[in-house]
Amino acid sequence: MKAEIRTVETDTLIIGGGTAGCFCALTIAENSNLQVVIAEKANIKRSGCLAAGVNALNAYIGKGESPESFVEYVKRDSEGIIREDLVYSIAKHLNSVIKRLEDLGLVILKDEKGEYVQRGKRSIKINGENIKPILAGAISVQENIRVLNNVNIVDYLVKDGCVAGAVGFSVRDNVVYVIYARKTVCATGGAAGLYKPNNPGFSRHKMWYSPFNTGAGYAMGIRAGAEMTSFEMRFVALRCKDTIAPTGTIAQGIEAVQVNVRGEEYVERYGSPSTHIRLYATVMENLNGNGPCFLKTKGISDERQGELFKAYLNMAPSQILKWLERNTGPAHENVEIEGTEPYIVGGHSASGYWVDRDRKTTLGNLYAIGDVAGGCPKKYVTGCLAEGRIAAESILNSAEDTQTTKPDKKEISEKVKYITRFFDNNMSLYSMEEVEQAMQKVMDEYAGGISSAYVYNQTKLETADKRIKEILAIAENLRANNFRELLTIFEIIDRLYVCKVLIRHLRARQETRWRCYQENADYPERDDENWMRYVNSVFSDGDVKIIFRELVGRDTIYEHKN
Repeated sequence: MKAEIRTVETDTLIIGGGTAGCFCALTIAENSNLQVVIAEKANIKRSGCLAAGVNALNAYIGKGESPESFVEYVKRDSEGIIREDLVYSIAKHLNSVIKRLEDLGLVILKDEKGEYVQRGKRSIKINGENIKPILAGAISVQENIRVLNNVNIVDYLVKDGCVAGAVGFSVRDNVVYVIYARKTVCATGGAAGLYKPNNPGFSRHKMWYSPFNTGAGYAMGIRAGAEMTSFEMRFVALRCKDTIAPTGTIAQGIEAVQVNVRGEEYVERYGSPSTHIRLYATVMENLNGNGPCFLKTKGISDERQGELFKAYLNMAPSQILKWLERNTGPAHENVEIEGTEPYIVGGHSASGYWVDRDRKTTLGNLYAIGDVAGGCPKKYVTGCLAEGRIAAESILNSAEDTQTTKPDKKEISEKVKYITRFFDNNMSLYSMEEVEQAMQKVMDEYAGGISSAYVYNQTKLETADKRIKEILAIAENLRANNFRELLTIFEIIDRLYVCKVLIRHLRARQETRWRCYQENADYPERDDENWMRYVNSVFSDGDVKIIFRELVGRDTIYEHKN
């Protein structure tokens, strides 16, 4: 296929128009005359993890809490392996970014005193079905922000270790974009679809994390040689069975406890309650013949049932439809729960780019924010907003000092050729769907998916490593007949690169620190003496090279030295 080449120049390129990307762009535009381009493969009005809405903001400094106590909570829940400096910097912004969202038009529930209605120590209730259109609307009135909707970015433009922009293509028009920028911000979100999901066939995209977040930002950084961190700290969500609706709405909203089929509360049998222990306890109860497991809701009042119906309308209406089609509800029966497939996401766990306090990556002039930035678990929506602001402030403070060298015409030509070469491939023996399913089968069976109760061992990981390498070679030879198919191919390839790094990280951490997230059968015990450190990596010469780094404290000023 013939493709038109369009060149765009800007001060700041933001890749990904989700929560973090929009807020970063908004902060820059409101405080400077810098030109900003947002490249979004969907449409910023309904893209990213908040496309369908959300019913609570789960990172908030509530009454009696402080940024310091927030750090301690995240550290405790994550078994000690976090970048305390990053968590602390986010915590200091949480309440102010919430106030900014409210000023933009977000409806936050308040009590008779006019104070936010809390849903636990660190969560507040909102009417958030329109949270993404609110952010998009704020973007639309800024004259110095240009939005490129339906543009999928494929790779960075790198010269002398610095990023000078990126290259991508329109999924609707036959156009390849070459975008030059003095600063580039990656805000593409995490990676879903690596593993075989809960629901098969036509329902396979009914999953916890956005199925359209396929690890593109990770993969671009991996291929460019950026340092990554903590991929082995996968995230597995505990969700309502079949609908994969959030359980926190019930567990926190009405303080429902987890019970097994015998009606017994079981979580504390397996350790002090934390996010991953609640999941692990549920998995073990099922393996021990005490399942299925539930959130205990039977017998709640009609008023409380109505509250749950309203809450799920904000983000997971499928749960309500399930109740209605069976003529029931949480007041009449307990809600069955299950674990999802594993995801790689820096907003709930710590997987992502290795960044400094300004969210600069190890590649010059490149920032990472939101779910794609590592080291800082439990940032959620408001933490992503905070990182957008932190990166924007750094860009504003250093804009005049930025020097970039553009790649030469030959390098640009090679990038464009890499994108369009899939139109010239011979017809593959395998379809895109078959390649995707092969990847998910390998990861599920050999890298700790649902079918193995999230458990893996070194031999299985070695097998997974070999198979993913073989599947990647097949994917590189797929054929695209149009740009929509080209997008699908790159989504598969990007996930395969994420799989490669994930497998190496899982092999490198020789202990079991996070139950289910990182369950190594060869090393079943936690080992604080040897493993209180970060597992990082750099992709070089076709191989993932592991780097171990020491922990960074809350008040430490970390800066990249390489």
